[in-house]
Parts: sequence; structure tokens; C-alpha cells
Amino acid sequence: MQAVKMYTTGVCPYCIRAKQLLKMKGVEQIEEVRVDTDPAARQHMMEVTGRRTVPQIFIGDTHVGGFDDLAALDQRGGLMPLLGA
Repeated sequence: MQAVKMYTTGVCPYCIRAKQLLKMKGVEQIEEVRVDTDPAARQHMMEVTGRRTVPQIFIGDTHVGGFDDLAALDQRGGLMPLLGA
């Protein structure tokens, strides 16, 4: 299974929903980067993604986007293949 990395904050309902969806799909470990406690991480996230909002989700080297992007990818049937499951 591909590694999953997610830029999050401590009080982000969409981050929680994204984690729940990924866990339902069998993802056991998510590398979380807290941008609310690490300004350098937020800056890096914005440079890499061009976005300011969280979550920002990466599966392997692929930037999926936020929760809505993740849910749409799942509905299209693209999430499980991307996860390598």
C-alpha cells in the first residue's frame, strides 16, 4: 500500500473525515503534518500544493487535494488503485 501523508490542523473536521475514509479503505498509517503548530510546514504545503486549506492529502507522490477531492476520487473508483490495494 502506498504511503499516505496529510497536512492537517488540530481542529479540522474535513481532516477527520479524510482520515475516517482512508481508514475505511484499509490505510493503517497516515503521516500527519500539523501546519497549525509548524509555520514552516504550512509554507512548504502552500509551495508544493498551491493551496492554503487543510487537509492536503498525498498518496505516494500524487497530490490528491482536500477531502472533497479524496471523496470524489473514491466515488470515481480511483482511490483503491492509487492506494495500491
